Amino acid sequence: MADATHADWRTDRIGAALRGENPTVIRRLDASFAVIGDVQFLPGYSVLLVDEPDVERLSDLPRSRRRAYLDDLDRFAEAVERACGSQDPAFRRVNLEILGNKDPFLHAHIWPRYSWEPPELVNMPVWLYPRDHWTAEPFRLGARHDDLRKAIGHELDRLVPTD
Repeated sequence: MADATHADWRTDRIGAALRGENPTVIRRLDASFAVIGDVQFLPGYSVLLVDEPDVERLSDLPRSRRRAYLDDLDRFAEAVERACGSQDPAFRRVNLEILGNKDPFLHAHIWPRYSWEPPELVNMPVWLYPRDHWTAEPFRLGARHDDLRKAIGHELDRLVPTD
């Protein structure tokens, strides 16, 4: 994919997802899009995007949509947990974050954590990883992540809500 194409969908991730043009989308959920992260220095890093581009914070949603979004987050986080746990015995847990400091739309980060992480970072927030982890080629999402991406999608399909 050309860099210009990347730039186009990255400037409007939710709009691109709604149009079927966001290549990181794993599944469409009830109130959101489950996407794999642009960087994979912690394999399985994923993001839950709200499906309404103008929603900036959880409190912007009516209560029923908030519940649907948080139910999607619960399901997606469990899918990431199951997939990462099945692919790497060093998987420990997932961390969930709804921050909203940089991107002006509601989204939640799902960070898998592993026992092989550097000792000075293993128990710290991922945001303390060196800046190059966010941009360097070895950590960028690519074809080498296809199996993990498929595993997450498979787990999402298995975790269909029953309520």
